[in-house]
Amino acid sequence: MYENENQWFVEEVNTVSNQQRINDVLNIKEYLSGKHNILKKPSYNYNGQVYEPRKIILQYAKTILNFSVGYVMANPITLTGDKNVTDAFKRVYKRGKYNQIDYDILDKMTKYGYVAEYIYLDNDKQIKSKLLDPADCYPVFDHHNEYTALIEHYCVDNVSYYNVYHPDRVEQYTDEGGTIRLIRSYHSPAGLPVLYHNQCEIGNLGRSDLLDILPILDNMEDLLSKAVDGYYHHISGIPVLKGQQLKGDGLPKDIIGGGIVLDDNADFFFANNEFDHQAFETLYKTLTSALLDIANVPAVSMSKTDVSNLSEVSIRLLFSLADMKGALNSKFLREGMEQRFDKLRKLLEYKGSTFTDEGFDTLGIVFQFARPSNDKEIVDNLQVLKDIGGMSLESIVERNPYVTDVQGEMERIRSMSNEE
Repeated sequence: MYENENQWFVEEVNTVSNQQRINDVLNIKEYLSGKHNILKKPSYNYNGQVYEPRKIILQYAKTILNFSVGYVMANPITLTGDKNVTDAFKRVYKRGKYNQIDYDILDKMTKYGYVAEYIYLDNDKQIKSKLLDPADCYPVFDHHNEYTALIEHYCVDNVSYYNVYHPDRVEQYTDEGGTIRLIRSYHSPAGLPVLYHNQCEIGNLGRSDLLDILPILDNMEDLLSKAVDGYYHHISGIPVLKGQQLKGDGLPKDIIGGGIVLDDNADFFFANNEFDHQAFETLYKTLTSALLDIANVPAVSMSKTDVSNLSEVSIRLLFSLADMKGALNSKFLREGMEQRFDKLRKLLEYKGSTFTDEGFDTLGIVFQFARPSNDKEIVDNLQVLKDIGGMSLESIVERNPYVTDVQGEMERIRSMSNEE
């Protein structure tokens, strides 16, 4: 595909499709940092003067994206399966701080549609992970849509750096000095970085959740800014005098604190346009409702509705959209985590920890959504099931809203039973 095989990664980075994708990522970063389209609104003339229009920014995007991430990852995931396997992976998770990494993965995946995770052994032979900035990532796919390589490209002080990830090695290049040259090459026992991405109808990478709500947010900011401008302009009004004034030298410059005397059948009033607050309220509420529906955010979470004395079923109904969105996000995370587990298994074998295929296949992931719950009702139901023998102790512990580490809790229960 490329004439210069030694510098093929430079041509890949400079392709039109890759540059467009990186520009989209940079635009999202600028939007989240506060650079909205409303700030580009030009000034205008009013009553013979140049006015700078109101530019009201609504940072709903951050709140919505944070809700989507926190709903799935606020509670750490639970690893289930064979005890020897889960214990080994829990140690890796704790030392590598993977609970924080999982949160960051979903955060970047919702913002930009995809993120890459490179797993490696550090100098102390500890398993660690590094998340690559989506603005620096260039995944490479062959004509069968198979993931074959990844290029990490960034510039520092006008010097370009290229980290080319192959299935068996990582090569570092730079153009410092004017020519592309290889700096060093590393063995990569874990293989290619893991790609996490959400669903996209076009292409192999995901699509930012922000793109679905961005047009609505722009219209909400525009509507609110225009309404505030219109309100302040209309309330000033134009003084109108009908008839003859009996005494005085015309209208005083400052009406407040003074008065005028009018002849019979004369009239004085301020003429202004009516501000239709009901129309504004209807439009704004419609946009807000559409925003929450498309973002799959319950209105109760954004203080848009009043609730009280809810049962467990009512809570589930209110958060049904959030549950569906959380199920999709957990599905995309699970696809990447399963690839991560395969790579962690290889690295653990380098350190002398091996597992049978049967034991490794029992390894599972349980996501605990941050849905509000009526804990008393759940515990009462679990107590009834235990009394009638309708559920095992381990299943009860898995569904206990106060337990996050199922295996650890089961070990404590067993140790207490042995002591008794």
